[in-house]
Amino acid sequence: MARITLHQLQAMKAKAEKIAMLTAYDASFGALLEKAGIEVILVGDSLGTVLHGAEHTLSVTMTEMIYHTKQVAYGNQTAWVIADLPFMSYSKPEKALDNAAALLAKGGAQMVKLEGGTAILDTVDQLVRCGIPVCGHLGLLPQSVHRFGYRVQGRDGKAAKEMMRQAEQLEQAGASMLVLECVPATLAADITATLSIPVIGIGAGGACDGQVLVLYDMLGITPGKQLRFSHNFLQETDSVLDAVKAYRQAVKTGHFPAEKHQY
Repeated sequence: MARITLHQLQAMKAKAEKIAMLTAYDASFGALLEKAGIEVILVGDSLGTVLHGAEHTLSVTMTEMIYHTKQVAYGNQTAWVIADLPFMSYSKPEKALDNAAALLAKGGAQMVKLEGGTAILDTVDQLVRCGIPVCGHLGLLPQSVHRFGYRVQGRDGKAAKEMMRQAEQLEQAGASMLVLECVPATLAADITATLSIPVIGIGAGGACDGQVLVLYDMLGITPGKQLRFSHNFLQETDSVLDAVKAYRQAVKTGHFPAEKHQY
């Protein structure tokens, strides 16, 4: 099979066909997700918490992101691969360009993801003008945990209006995809309907163009209490592969996320 392209993902949005995305951090899971038919793999800086056991993602380095992206690329031949730019790796457009180029050239990613809105517009523009596809990220921003905490964003009218404005700005700056994390379902639905680019939700309701979860969360192996927006698909199946297939099917049919998973 040929690799999924950005054009195909955009066409899926146009046809209202849901996009299934999961995180992965190594070749074995890269291959397994590909076999299960996952269209997009995110090599997330969430590896800091689920692999390293850190309290947050801030300690993840570019060296680690390149390494894990490369491992996923070794195992995967068809899914579109997005790699996170880690904390402070895109503090200036020039720095972001060097680091994003490394994730594509050395790591094998096809797209990079950055957190934030207005403050990163120049960076998004710079990356896109140099031929690097960009995925934005609004809502709960793990790299800004010390400023905003781990809580739902965009609950009141003013905050919702500002998030909509920033989503539109990111698209205008050239972002080709957007992740919304822990956002009220009604706001996420409005943003998804407004933008022409695919919008992927995590704790953002079922109206988004697709869904993403941290792989370890959807397998129920992350220590601690299960997150409200996640679901343990492994407990209902006989294998990890079947669990990932079940997740994909639930996303495709609209059964996940259910009302209990949204805000």
